[in-house]
Order: sequence, then C-alpha cells, then structure tokens
Amino acid sequence: MKVYGIDLHSRLLLGTAGYPSPAILTQSVKASRTEVVTVSLRRESSGERAGQGFWSLVRDLDVRVLPNTAGCYSVKEAVTTAQMAREVFGTAWIKLEVIGDNDTLQPDVFGLVEAARILSAEGFQVFPYTTEDLIVAERLLEAGCEVLMPWGAPIASGRGLNNLFGLKALRARFPSTSMIIDAGIGVPSHAAQALELGFDAVLVNTAVAQAVRPVEMAGAFASAVEAGRAAYLAGPMEPRDLATPSTPVVGRAFL
Repeated sequence: MKVYGIDLHSRLLLGTAGYPSPAILTQSVKASRTEVVTVSLRRESSGERAGQGFWSLVRDLDVRVLPNTAGCYSVKEAVTTAQMAREVFGTAWIKLEVIGDNDTLQPDVFGLVEAARILSAEGFQVFPYTTEDLIVAERLLEAGCEVLMPWGAPIASGRGLNNLFGLKALRARFPSTSMIIDAGIGVPSHAAQALELGFDAVLVNTAVAQAVRPVEMAGAFASAVEAGRAAYLAGPMEPRDLATPSTPVVGRAFL
C-alpha cells in the first residue's frame, strides 16, 4: 500500500488511546505488526512537560506517527491542532477530524473539506475522516487529499460496516485512491470484510484497547487484514440467490 509516496507493508493502522497500561500498548503494537499508529495532541502545560512520557513511548515503538485532530468541532480548531501537531511530531501527516454531531461523532463534512483545503495548501498530507458520501469524497480529493478514511460505523461502536452499499459504491467510484476504513471496526471479521471489499487498510483502536486480552486481539487483527487482502486478490465468487451443486452429478450411481 502506498500513501503519499510511502510504501507500507502492513494494512492495519492502530490507535494508541485507552489501553490498560503503557506495557500493553507496546505489546499490542508489536503483535499487530502495524507500521503506523495514530496519536492525539494533548493540550498540556509546556511548563510541566506533561505527557512527555507517552510521547517517548510512542517514539520508541519505531513506527510512523499519524497525529489526529480528535475532538475538534470547528475548522479553526482542527487547523490549529494540526499545526501544533506538526511542531510536536515533526511530520506533515495529519488525520483530519472535524466532528459535527455529539452523539454519533459523525464528521462535519462541510468543515472537513474546508479544513482539508487549508491544510493541503500549507503542505500537510491529509488523511480525512469522512463518510461514504461520493460528493464529499470528490471535494476532498479536489482539496488535495490523496487518501480517504471513510467510517464503517460511529467511532467506538464496534458495529462494523453499516452501509455496505455506500462503501462499495465509494470504492468503485475511486478505484485508484487509497482508502482506509476508520471507526466502527469491532472484531477481526469486520476488518477482513473491509479488505475483501477492496479497501486498502483499516484503522482500529477501541476494539483492541478494550478487549479482554488486547495483545492477542491485536494479533488477530493482523491476521484478519492479511486474510482479507489475500481473499480480495484471489477474486471472491459472486453471491447467488439459488443453490448450485458443488459436486458433479456425472457418474452418479442410480438406484
């Protein structure tokens, strides 16, 4: 998978929030075999240097960091947070979130497109958290995005891929655009399904962090994305409405 000119071998991106301990986070990242982790910029007092231990842990993971603008509800807030994240993490990558609804955490797609245009003009490489809407996708690509991150379901809901029709249409409309399913993935089978549909990768956080055994779950997701991608490349059969005998009848004994 290539994103903004960077080759990635793993098709699993992992979030770093909500783990029981730093040790379990570290073990989960290693078990997932991911090459990219997402982190949110915490607005801590620079005088106290709060949060420095966490940033040190992330740096020691030897993976690419994808900062995000989680919790931002306006264009100004998202753009400012992205600018701060570039200073802290030294990367032009930014996972852009502009939230529009408190209950579903659905993106404000109007603000998202505006923020994406501003950040792209400033040299950011934007990974927008969006819906499966085709027109919004078109506007984001026009704004300079080379990657799209459509949601599967509301963040941390664990409901999987809610709108299969919409996601299939999105994948078909923009076949050459890298797409990462973000939000709603609850179990490894959801991740495998996303890869089977032709999506390039998935981003998972809560499903691993809040599992009874996060490290084992991270390993399960690593295997799921590999299986889903292999199935996609193999060319899955088309679903049928009626049964078709899988065993030939030629040569069958008649009594």
